[in-house]
Amino acid sequence: MSRLTHLDANGHAAMVDVSDKAVTTRQATARAEVRMLPETLRLICEGGHKKGDVLAVARIAGIQAAKRTSDLIPLCHPLMLSKVSVELTPDEANHRVVIEATCKLAGQTGVEMEALTAASVAALTIYDMCKAVDKGMVIGEVKLLEKKGGKSGHWQAEDN
Repeated sequence: MSRLTHLDANGHAAMVDVSDKAVTTRQATARAEVRMLPETLRLICEGGHKKGDVLAVARIAGIQAAKRTSDLIPLCHPLMLSKVSVELTPDEANHRVVIEATCKLAGQTGVEMEALTAASVAALTIYDMCKAVDKGMVIGEVKLLEKKGGKSGHWQAEDN
């Protein structure tokens, strides 16, 4: 196992110096899900929620979150993202919304944290908008699905 990169030689928290890293195209995709009552999902899918289009608001929240990741996660580099997409797919059979967020850039550090943040905040937004009708919703299975680029190359979750 390699050492933690956000610790200096003395064990203190430190931002990683990426100035000597090559600029490469980097991309990451993360997933989250929100499980809910069938009635809640139906309300979202039919557009009958009094707060408006839940999926559209969650998509925008996820995109905004990806762009603000360095403000939320200590020691994260501010990045010039070239693409952020947040796809929200209702899964009626399992009473959930599946969220996949993809972030991309040409840069010196990866975008895994941005993709994970986008998926997480989109899930939180669904919860926030629907909590009045379903307080028992569960946000779960937040995970990195895939990352491409950089020194470590291509990585994909085995149980994608």
